[in-house]
Amino acid sequence: MLEVITPLILTYNEAPNIERTVQSVKWAKQIVVIDSYSTDETLEILSSHPQVKIFQRKFDSFASQCNYGLSKITSEWVLSLDADYILTHELVDEIKALTLDIDTNSYIVKFKYCVFGQTLRATLLPPRKVLYKREKAIYKDDGHAHRVWVEGKSRMLSNYIHHDDRKPLSRWLWAQDRYMLIESKKLLETPASELSLGDRIRKQKLLAPFIILLYCLILKGGIWDGWPGWYYAFQRMLAEILLSIRLIELEKLHNKGLPENKVYNL
Repeated sequence: MLEVITPLILTYNEAPNIERTVQSVKWAKQIVVIDSYSTDETLEILSSHPQVKIFQRKFDSFASQCNYGLSKITSEWVLSLDADYILTHELVDEIKALTLDIDTNSYIVKFKYCVFGQTLRATLLPPRKVLYKREKAIYKDDGHAHRVWVEGKSRMLSNYIHHDDRKPLSRWLWAQDRYMLIESKKLLETPASELSLGDRIRKQKLLAPFIILLYCLILKGGIWDGWPGWYYAFQRMLAEILLSIRLIELEKLHNKGLPENKVYNL
């Protein structure tokens, strides 16, 4: 099945990650990359791989970038990846062995999170539809994230993708601040009846950071991963603290009638 799949990757200053991601899909005849005008060595690294086809588009949302990417692909199947996703050899073998089942339009893959190259027990990443028929798919934004909607039947694969982001902490903080601003708007603008239990807890601002810390360390077993496990737990706790701060900020601005556009500077 590998010969009918085109990997789709979004990039923006992904020099610390992109070589490993491309190496994990070197089997593909063509790899489509949608780049948001990177200023580091990302494009130089990508240009060294002859099967990589690069398109540049100014970033407006993840869903728009992905849908633009779909318009540049002609193969029947698409493998949608972030620039810090690494396909394991076991997953590649599993995909290779798939038959072209006319009743299945998408495949869902589980993730393992990596810190400093070490695979962790703990992860908050849910399984995602990453392999799907191009003509059946469309992306939609969901808070700071994005989701692909695929018509028809889905199946879960057995093996994993490794999420292995090696960009510096300063870049992670920059991205999380942007993400949590968008996420706080979603939480404040969505009726409580339409929010999940987790999002209702997050909207209360106080409990979520501590719940996430305990969940990562105790319930998911991150404490047994040593310092990488603690690092991941602290990261996720800090992300929830940033969300709480943004929620407080936006609520206070709204209550005082102050313009919110001064805060939404992305």
